[in-house]
Amino acid sequence: MIRPRRSLLFMPGSNARALEKARLLPVDGLILDLEDAVAPDAKDTARDQIAAAVAAKGYGKREVLVRINALDTAWWQDDIAMAAKAGPDGILVPKVSSIEDIATVGNKLAELGADPSIRVWIMIETARGVLHAEELAAQKHEAKSRLEGFVFGPNDISRETGIRMLPGRSTMLSMITHCVLAARVHGLIALDGPYSDIGNVDGLSEECAQARDLGFDGKTLIHPGQIDACNAAFTPPPEDVAQARKILAAFERPENQGRGAIQLDGRMVERLHAEIAKKTIAIADAIETAGH
Repeated sequence: MIRPRRSLLFMPGSNARALEKARLLPVDGLILDLEDAVAPDAKDTARDQIAAAVAAKGYGKREVLVRINALDTAWWQDDIAMAAKAGPDGILVPKVSSIEDIATVGNKLAELGADPSIRVWIMIETARGVLHAEELAAQKHEAKSRLEGFVFGPNDISRETGIRMLPGRSTMLSMITHCVLAARVHGLIALDGPYSDIGNVDGLSEECAQARDLGFDGKTLIHPGQIDACNAAFTPPPEDVAQARKILAAFERPENQGRGAIQLDGRMVERLHAEIAKKTIAIADAIETAGH
């Protein structure tokens, strides 16, 4: 099932008001956070509040992920136990760098008897994670891994490596494309990391458009004010959807069904364009069904 993942907003689990407000935001998904956005002395409160929010199932059709703390912390096992019981759509694991990390999470979920519908997402935000992205993505084919997608984490990569975050992200383009390619080879969803300059609307719009053009399915966000620009960038324009429907209709004509390429409006259109058209229509229909 294709679902829209244009925008996934991080929400601090320690902020009860934010968790409540999220029920009304026009966002495709929510990442209820137990990691960076939550101070050490607020972890227990955040865990309890997220458990209650997820169990209440008040977020409608929005995809709900819970970001647990990293596997080298004292908190992650309590986090994952809570999530396994509460039943979000997925669990987001930060700083994953090895297939052993993915196995650890998968084994723990199996031990906890977590529902198979709970998927695992991993953040690629370390040098080792980037270098081994294809190896990590290949774990998609291990059923126990539950692996669903990558989230690219530029800020932690910058901190660890010293690679600077520059406008246009020229310093990180090779890493981004490497991770997107790894995700695509193995059928994973790929989400871009957040844009930190929340007051720079033009910069956000440019980075969302860049993320779309680099092949990401959507982008993670850190402020509700970023949602509209992100949704706009990742929503297929009406003219593209109309053209996609026209391409499919042309190939469905009896005289074209066995052909690999046809002429349409003076242009040569191949079967690969029909496959792209199918995806465009599926995403547009999923957005319309989501209702925001």
